[in-house]
Amino acid sequence: MDLPPNRFESSNPNHNLGYMMREKKLIPVRFRQKCGSMLFSLLLLTCSPQQGLQDGDVIVFFGDSITQLGVRPNGYVTQVKESIATTYPGQNIQVIGAGISGHKVPDLQARLERDVLSKDPSIVLIYIGINDVWHWELAKTRDYLSGTTQEDFESGLLDIITQLQDNDVRVILCTPTVIGEQTGGANKLDKMLDEYADIIRKVARSAGVQLLDLRQAFVAYLADNNPDNLYQDVLTVDGVHLNVRGNQFLADLVLQALGVRQ
Repeated sequence: MDLPPNRFESSNPNHNLGYMMREKKLIPVRFRQKCGSMLFSLLLLTCSPQQGLQDGDVIVFFGDSITQLGVRPNGYVTQVKESIATTYPGQNIQVIGAGISGHKVPDLQARLERDVLSKDPSIVLIYIGINDVWHWELAKTRDYLSGTTQEDFESGLLDIITQLQDNDVRVILCTPTVIGEQTGGANKLDKMLDEYADIIRKVARSAGVQLLDLRQAFVAYLADNNPDNLYQDVLTVDGVHLNVRGNQFLADLVLQALGVRQ
């Protein structure tokens, strides 16, 4: 997945959302008010109850360009890091971003030791799958690309999780979000993306790890908040990479999955 143009920061800070200052961050007021109850109800379905974090925790975010962009100011990884610092003052909790643009499950397998295990993590959040699906489509015009077969996708995830569990790491496995924001299955790759999301749900069950069902959450949000059936600009800048609202939405979901009280 190629990184998008530098639209990570909103070009229109007002954006008709209404912002308030909280912990030195801009937070969309109506967005938080509207999403709060929905986030909670979705997470009851997608996340096992978890205790909060502990002093000395090392949290690694393992993924593709969405996570690579997430370490920028106001990115979802940065927002999670700032919220943890506020909630757990004085505690040594590290948050590490390990996202690389264009990466798929086989790429994560290849760099697991270098970028994750070498950091001695206690928690790893795996957010992958967009490119494993998207590159099947992009390969039609870019012969150097290819997607990941469902068999390799499943076996690769199980391999990564097994290695993490062998090192006593708590794993949070995420379903992929969106390739296009249109509702009702109107995006070209919705069917395939749902199939890969189902594989992740299956892997989470079989491996006994925590599932954070981002696809379910994003689809539900867009069903309620995309009345014009836009392809982009609700939670993303291009149908895939997150805008300001998308990063805040994802950060809230991750914090609740981690057991961080906001």
